[in-house]
Amino acid sequence: MPSLHSPINIKQFEIIECVKNKIDTVLGRKQEPINIVATSKGLNMNSDTSPMASNSSKNTVGDNIENISSALSKQSIKDDTILIRSPTRERTRSLNAPSPIQQFGPCGRIMKNSAMVMTIQDPASQRLTWYKPPLTVLVIKKVRDAMVIPPFIQLVKWFIHQKRMVVFVESAVMDDPVLTRNPEFGHIQDKLMTFSEQKDDLTDKIDFCVCLGGDGTLLYASSLFQQSVPPIMAFHLGSLGFLTPFKFEDFEAQVTHVLEGHAALTLRSRLRCILIKQEEEESSAKPSTNQLVLNEVVIDRGPSPYLSNIDLYLDGKLITSVQGDGLIVSTPTGSTAYAVAAGASMIHPSVPAVMVTPICPHSLSFRPIVVPAGVELKISVSPDSRNTAWVSFDGRKRQELCHGDSLRVTTSIYPIPSICAQDQITDWFDSLAECLHWNVRKKQRTLDELSDLSSDPYEETKNET
Repeated sequence: MPSLHSPINIKQFEIIECVKNKIDTVLGRKQEPINIVATSKGLNMNSDTSPMASNSSKNTVGDNIENISSALSKQSIKDDTILIRSPTRERTRSLNAPSPIQQFGPCGRIMKNSAMVMTIQDPASQRLTWYKPPLTVLVIKKVRDAMVIPPFIQLVKWFIHQKRMVVFVESAVMDDPVLTRNPEFGHIQDKLMTFSEQKDDLTDKIDFCVCLGGDGTLLYASSLFQQSVPPIMAFHLGSLGFLTPFKFEDFEAQVTHVLEGHAALTLRSRLRCILIKQEEEESSAKPSTNQLVLNEVVIDRGPSPYLSNIDLYLDGKLITSVQGDGLIVSTPTGSTAYAVAAGASMIHPSVPAVMVTPICPHSLSFRPIVVPAGVELKISVSPDSRNTAWVSFDGRKRQELCHGDSLRVTTSIYPIPSICAQDQITDWFDSLAECLHWNVRKKQRTLDELSDLSSDPYEETKNET
């Protein structure tokens, strides 16, 4: 065990925190025993309310501390997983959302809370902290929009010259004729790092991400990271801007504020969508389509004139068959996109849930439903359907869903850490008011503003005549 004065790396610090939490449990300072998994990616803690856990934790805490001490002394925690678990009976799978990872890219993570028992913190306490200074930044701009080019150049120059950061941009940016003809861009062009969406994997290469555009720009940024995502700061330079709370006019102060670790986060859950073709299932081959979506996955009838006939399973049980134009499976973030246009309710992005919304169902009683985020949805074309269906992921990678194919949808452990301009609640309701004009109505007049109802409104006219 390292001494109190010896340097401790971040992995050792996390293990020590595990021991402290375990001791607190035994001494009665925690109401529930916890199961802790310490990995090189961070901690994963789950509460266990089983009565067997409280009886057995006293007998195992000493052994657990000895195990951790041995692991620290051997420096064996770089790539291994150390499991500290009370000998409890196996529980059934929770209906709550899977615990998201606490680390976002190489540098960003959720600020640790010593009083935290569950992995999923109170949303109000989710704040960004950097355990080492961010060195790389990915800047994504809206395509085919000349109005975004001046802010893009200004931001990139500021990152390079003022913050001394390595700036990544898409390789397609270097081929933009409007941008390359700009003399200011020519001075920084050689200092930029480029990547290709189809070839390069950005996982663990980007510390921080900035989006310049609208909601579609943020959706594109989400598609670039199919695992851990760095913190994303989105500036409103597009059309709607529901997911982009920052104004560009004062970007220097706002970005500096975030880089100093002063920012609230909204963890926007994503859906893991795995499309299994019939031949892949029969041969036990790896599915060719494994996609994370931020808004929704849409299954529709495509060009066919017939109703789509789609079977919907929840945790292996057939729930219903959808007869209509299709089905939307969305995250809480996506509830204000296609789903709300199809008649669904709007859900705050911090709510762990999955929304299922029919598209023009041929039924008067088929209403949108909200299911727990921990369930698995399976969607397939009904055997007696007249036609196939088509599926798209956040509006992209559209492909056919044939008879015998199945689409499996679960909540991913890799959320989008979206940086708030103010806080989770204020940002969301501001977006509802400004972008969707939620509950806009002409104000009803007060009784004092009304005329005296006891008087005859025609009396003045009678006197004049």
